[in-house]
Amino acid sequence: MRRVVTRTLSTHIFANKSFLASGCTNYVPRKPCLSCLLAFSSWFRNSKGLKVQPVTPFFVRFMSTTTSSLLVGKQVVPENTAQQTELLDASDDAYGGVIVEMKEHVDPNFFVTLLRASISQWAQQGKNSVWIKLPIELVNLVEPTVKEGFWYHHAEPTYLMLVYWIPKTTNTLPANASHRVGIGAFVMNSNGEVLVVQENSGKFKGTGVWKFPTGVVDEGEDICAAAIREVKEEAGIETEFVEVLAFRQSHKSFFGKSDLFFVCMLRPLSYDIQKQDSEIKLAQWMQLEEYAAQPFVQTHEQFSYIAKICLAKKDNDYAAGFSAVPTTTGFSAKKSYLYFNNQDLEK
Repeated sequence: MRRVVTRTLSTHIFANKSFLASGCTNYVPRKPCLSCLLAFSSWFRNSKGLKVQPVTPFFVRFMSTTTSSLLVGKQVVPENTAQQTELLDASDDAYGGVIVEMKEHVDPNFFVTLLRASISQWAQQGKNSVWIKLPIELVNLVEPTVKEGFWYHHAEPTYLMLVYWIPKTTNTLPANASHRVGIGAFVMNSNGEVLVVQENSGKFKGTGVWKFPTGVVDEGEDICAAAIREVKEEAGIETEFVEVLAFRQSHKSFFGKSDLFFVCMLRPLSYDIQKQDSEIKLAQWMQLEEYAAQPFVQTHEQFSYIAKICLAKKDNDYAAGFSAVPTTTGFSAKKSYLYFNNQDLEK
């Protein structure tokens, strides 16, 4: 019902230029100001006998009376304002801004009208920022949103997040995620052999270099769980996480993002290798010393350091690494892992 009425209103507004021009000093053809839009909306409902009710989940209607202010949706509309104003529905974030999650299709021109009115209202309330989450189905709203001053913050497979800074000050909005997280798995059996692979793709394809299983940590996945998963995927070996031995940070690594790489020690629980054919060319158990003696490892500083750490760990000459200890924060009961030298702490 709302969308039908909206299109009809727009048709009548643009067709009745005399109505707009007669009472508005800001009249621009086909671009009525908000006051005219509201006034014409009221006239149209009264003349046509229509009764419009808020039915879509992302609109919230604010009413006012001539005698007092009315609190609706936790926001106060002052006295003597227009009889009826529609705003985008929004929730407060924790830092003084609002978040709008669009879910229903809406005419882009009407959306812009709602957006301008909403930003004006939020500015009066002292809000500092607006986040708009557009699902991929509403891609037609991206261009009008950007034209209103919003910019891309981040994108995921099913949505785009845009953001706008309201005050005339330098914005303090957090940047998009700055790092990708990866793991390298040092899996050593009781014979001093380590699990190594040769890859079918990537930088190591065709080099003949044996390397530890590696991979990227998935969204919502813990580092310790990612190490176990990658070993299982690439070589079919079941393992248990022991500790983080070292980590490396690099910059401008993946689409301009920084990269964190954690060297994880794991204990094998099975030994029969079943390699992943799509990504892995070869997989085997190899003496750690043979792995470390590879020319590539010897001539590349970071690989050489990691090999030395693993050799020292084998000979018990390397201090305990960072174990994964499940903890909770003071803000929620959700479990997360804190990585630290738990052995020395418990002495």
